[in-house]
Amino acid sequence: MKDITVKLDITIRQSMKVLEKTAEKCLLVVDENNKLLGTLTDGDLRRSILNGVKFSEDISASYNSEPTVLIKEKYTSEEAKQLLLNLKLDLIPVVDENHKVVEYVNWLGLRDEIQPKIKLGNVPVVIMAGGKGTRMEPFTKILPKPLVPIQDKPIIEHIIERFLDIGCSDFHLMVNYKGKIIKAYFEEVDPAYQVHFVDEHEPLGTAGSLHFLDDKFNQPFFVTNCDIIIKTNYSDLYEFHQKGDYDITLVASAKEYIIPYGTCQVNKDGHLDYINEKPTYDFLVNVGLYVLNPDVLKLVPENKLYHITQLIEDAKKQGKKVGIFPIDDDVWVDVGEWTEYQKAVERL
Repeated sequence: MKDITVKLDITIRQSMKVLEKTAEKCLLVVDENNKLLGTLTDGDLRRSILNGVKFSEDISASYNSEPTVLIKEKYTSEEAKQLLLNLKLDLIPVVDENHKVVEYVNWLGLRDEIQPKIKLGNVPVVIMAGGKGTRMEPFTKILPKPLVPIQDKPIIEHIIERFLDIGCSDFHLMVNYKGKIIKAYFEEVDPAYQVHFVDEHEPLGTAGSLHFLDDKFNQPFFVTNCDIIIKTNYSDLYEFHQKGDYDITLVASAKEYIIPYGTCQVNKDGHLDYINEKPTYDFLVNVGLYVLNPDVLKLVPENKLYHITQLIEDAKKQGKKVGIFPIDDDVWVDVGEWTEYQKAVERL
């Protein structure tokens, strides 16, 4: 219980970290007497962030103050199950006659029936694996970046495993630099999943080679860089994309930057207005993981250097809808440069 109970003064950033550490997708908001004030889900946090709430602000404007509850000893397992199913909830808090939290019920707790995990077995995954990986030299002078090892397996296997966990089994690797080595690796390991190679004969940027996949897919699909490992729920990402009716969804990390100095604010007369001591700024940083609708690929020009940022801008000009799926900074590992690579070795 203590792992999922929080107070109102907890910040958005702290809440994201608590949610990442617990197996549940919902936190219980309580007062100092353990009275239930409401619930806070990852969806609540995403909506708050996208509405402009700062990561350093508390959750008072973000949590659900009117949650579904059960009263201790006044419900059956079948009633709880039906509420979870009908309302599509991950858990329901159980309170006593004084509205104090005593426990909660979820699918696992009901024992006789476990909520099925969403599987995305027929959803394709595109991995952009053609770059030179210059930030990882001298390793990449010999190995292609996707095969640089982290512990006992290459980067690309860590990435693929995340998708295998949700049932994906159809992988499309866009290859160029040292592409023959990548092909030889997969021929040697002979994986149980499908791997299709798309050859990029000259550098086409971070999205140019997607042109070769036009008309290949009939449903939204994942696109990921080959130098990022993200420990988030990919099923939630895919559901977010579909429910939001987005054409493109990009995953963004919640980053906090602190200027280690007092910054001077100047007034219109050029005089000092005030000094802001060590100001903090919040940003959402694009991490290189996307969900795309198939028709977006028609915007990618043929055999032209073209980046994902250009695709996003062109999609917006066409009136297409672009969504942002925020994640906590701790679940994103960028292994594309040496300093982050060393952290990844320690964390994975």
